[in-house]
Amino acid sequence: MAKKNVGERLVELKVISPEQYRQAQDVWVNSGRRGDIGRVIVEQGFAKEKDVAKAQAELAGVPFVDLAQFKVNEEAVRLVRKELAQRYDLVAVQKLGQKLFVAMKDPSNVIALDDLKLVTGMQVVAALATPGDIEEAIARYYGSDEAETSESQAAAPAAAPPVSVASANPLADGQAALKDLAGLGANQEVEELPAGADEDANKAPIIRVVNAIIQQAIKDGCSDIHIEPGARFTRVRYRIDGVLHEVMQLPKYIQPPLLSRIKIMSDLNIAERRIPQDGRIGITYGGKDYDLRVSILPTVFGEKAVMRILDKSSVMIGLNKLGFYPETLAQLESVIVQPNGMILSTGPTGSGKTTTQYSILNKINSVEKNIITIEDPVEYQLPGISQVQVNRKAGLTFAAGLRSFLRQDPDIIMVGEIRDLETAETAIEASLTGHLVLSTLHTNDAPSAVTRLVDMGVEPFLISASLIGVLAQRLARRICPECKVPYTPPPDAVARLGVKQDPDGPPITFYRGKGCENCRHTGYKGRTGIHEMLLMNDEINDLVVRRAPLSEIREAGRANGMKLLREDGMMKALEGITTVEEVLRVVFTAGHTS
Repeated sequence: MAKKNVGERLVELKVISPEQYRQAQDVWVNSGRRGDIGRVIVEQGFAKEKDVAKAQAELAGVPFVDLAQFKVNEEAVRLVRKELAQRYDLVAVQKLGQKLFVAMKDPSNVIALDDLKLVTGMQVVAALATPGDIEEAIARYYGSDEAETSESQAAAPAAAPPVSVASANPLADGQAALKDLAGLGANQEVEELPAGADEDANKAPIIRVVNAIIQQAIKDGCSDIHIEPGARFTRVRYRIDGVLHEVMQLPKYIQPPLLSRIKIMSDLNIAERRIPQDGRIGITYGGKDYDLRVSILPTVFGEKAVMRILDKSSVMIGLNKLGFYPETLAQLESVIVQPNGMILSTGPTGSGKTTTQYSILNKINSVEKNIITIEDPVEYQLPGISQVQVNRKAGLTFAAGLRSFLRQDPDIIMVGEIRDLETAETAIEASLTGHLVLSTLHTNDAPSAVTRLVDMGVEPFLISASLIGVLAQRLARRICPECKVPYTPPPDAVARLGVKQDPDGPPITFYRGKGCENCRHTGYKGRTGIHEMLLMNDEINDLVVRRAPLSEIREAGRANGMKLLREDGMMKALEGITTVEEVLRVVFTAGHTS
């Protein structure tokens, strides 16, 4: 027996006539059957919205709620955040024990019901209400203090209010929470996991697990948290000092609620599991504020989350604490005080370019200077500096932003990255018209920045006229001071590293870490920079204009006082700051010895 539609039921109830139903059908078919026929009946004025909703509820086998007459329990409303209420067109109306009664536009939305179970930890009972009544109820009970972010703010993911994640022993609390979750079993419905609400939220097991993962990562000095689903378990890894370490394996059934909790914290769509999403979480831990930049990616085994931890105080560290040798720092400081010109930072992803750029801005920032940046994304907020985030959908690219900046009377401009010819030419134009421009490039060493710009299509005479300095850098792990020990490598190994040894002198000594509790038995604790500073002069400018080979530019740079990356790294290895292995890892790449 075919299931009746709402129009047929309204005819049976004598709310509309058969003729009106046929007319509504014709409109519905001609409109391409968008929406349901009940909407067409209301739009044609054949029936009231409430009459149609009552018939729909009867056919669906769910109660109908007239929100204009029903007394809504505001305690129930507070169990569901406004963002979820708006996303699914619903409002919680009553709470009885562990049952939460919810008025919905579409009670058959299983995803909405499952997400409500996850968020509230309660049994959800759906009822149907009219869309207009639900919209009015959301406006009435949530108020304007939680209004949606304006379109202008939506260009950047809005940071949620800082979440307090204080715990004395994060992993112990996380393990205890896992024991609480163990009763679920791999085959049980993970959506029924009690995720808590309001004051009970931080007691819920899944929330304690997420908090424990974040807390321990911050305590360990982690830069990125990776939550990776597998076929049989979910792996959690921390990137500490640039290297990934596996810290725990979670049962596979924990993964869906774990990802949903992360999405809730970062104001993402917990119902969307098919496309990548990006968001932010504000964290307060140990009296310090952190930003977690969240990236969600669907994989064959479920969604993977990567959270980058941004310590807001790290960019205030100062140039003198980034591992520069005094002569290299003096070279850098000589160019950042110039009134105009372009300064580039180069290196692979994760080499500390952003930290160096922010540290430079911090040093040269003053009341007398107008500094504007365009970044993708804005990672740290700097006081006294106007920062703009790229928004490609709105047409705000690096090049478009730069062109607008020139009308903002800037003294100093920072461009997050030069990725194309248009951005490069606009940045050079800005530097030639009396502005100091800072930016980054992805190249192996400092001289390669010149050839990269030429490869992009920039005319060599423009490069020689605008470029005043290039800083190449890497990040190498420091030897742990608690377990640092000396050792003497074989003479032939020392020779291969390019270190000259006096045949009549004592053997050259290097250092390494044995491994201890302080460094998680890795032998390393913290990181330092390895740098190469190319200062432009007349000779190098002539070589650039002549399109000279890279090797000639490099030799001219050395003659002008440039210390190569490998030389800077080996000096730090000889001084016991880092190890030979680290220098080899970050500087000596296949086919390139920087």
